[in-house]
Amino acid sequence: MPRKDSLTNMRAILVKRRDALRSALAGDLTLLKELRSESPGDVIDAAYDSAQDEISSQLAEVESRELASIENALQRMKDGAYGQCEVCNGRIPMARLDALPYATMCIGCQRDVERSGDAAFGRRAAEEIIGGDLEY
Repeated sequence: MPRKDSLTNMRAILVKRRDALRSALAGDLTLLKELRSESPGDVIDAAYDSAQDEISSQLAEVESRELASIENALQRMKDGAYGQCEVCNGRIPMARLDALPYATMCIGCQRDVERSGDAAFGRRAAEEIIGGDLEY
């Protein structure tokens, strides 16, 4: 399959995943609001609810990060930069995009960043995806 067709298919996959994540996150927030509005019951129930809220919160955080990465990939498609490494400007192989559709770096540059522990690069990339300053 030509790269252009593969990229078109990838866009459809990303849009479908984005919509699923948006629905899941909206559902999680609704469920948490419903749980809080109910009476907590005894101490054990309250502790269980708290643990469940924490798990749901952590899952929502992971899903939110994935959603931000997908939104970034869709924007890169609009801008004509999808499939192009942010570091070396080379092509990201389709095999990598198939495995990680929102990859922004080729494997070589990703390895270099991970090896060097370039926290500044990771921070800039995360801020660019989220669209704001991160506080650590």
